[in-house]
Amino acid sequence: MNNFITLLEELGIKPTNEQLDQLRIYQEYLVEYNSHTNLTAITKKDEVYLKHFYDSLTIVKAIDLNNVNTLIDVGTGAGFPGMVLKIIFPHLHVTLLDSNNKKTTFLSNLVEKLGLINIEVINTRSEDYAHLNLDKYDVVTARAVTHLKALTELCLPLVKVGGYFIPLKSNVEEELKEAKKIVDILKGSIIKIEKFNLPVENSLRNILLIKKINKNPKGYPRNYNKIKKG
Repeated sequence: MNNFITLLEELGIKPTNEQLDQLRIYQEYLVEYNSHTNLTAITKKDEVYLKHFYDSLTIVKAIDLNNVNTLIDVGTGAGFPGMVLKIIFPHLHVTLLDSNNKKTTFLSNLVEKLGLINIEVINTRSEDYAHLNLDKYDVVTARAVTHLKALTELCLPLVKVGGYFIPLKSNVEEELKEAKKIVDILKGSIIKIEKFNLPVENSLRNILLIKKINKNPKGYPRNYNKIKKG
């Protein structure tokens, strides 16, 4: 735990005792729920704190979330990074979006356990949700969801003009080459890429900061079958 706190302080994050207690409850409930419903392959305490909690919070390398109001996490799974960001930045109005009912049930239960407010859990497909919520959010996040090209089409339409799409990826160089065209079509601009290695295990990470320059064009996102075809 001390190592986790030290790593967060290096990111400029000083968690309160209440926030640390919320993360403890999160980790314990994740392991309990995972015993009967598959949420993650990572269940050892130290690994949850490093590979899920800390990894989620590295987004601050790309953006100051203190200046953000609304955030949606697409394909949130067990809540990474969206739930972790809500705990550490409680002022955020957070939406956790996933099409897997078992995962959204877990998240809804966790929200209740933690007593969080200004957070909603949505169980639907991201392209369906996007059509009803175009140009809406300050920040759209997604962590280890799918190929960047498809992910951009699902996520960038949700970003308001002047806001940011921030995907958290591992190795992104090849994916980025294929994704640049759809970034342009959807009125985005790649501002920067934060490249670093996760502490302890030294695995590669990339955080992209993609700014929404203009309103979403008509017809996007397309049907997911079309998105997959390219």
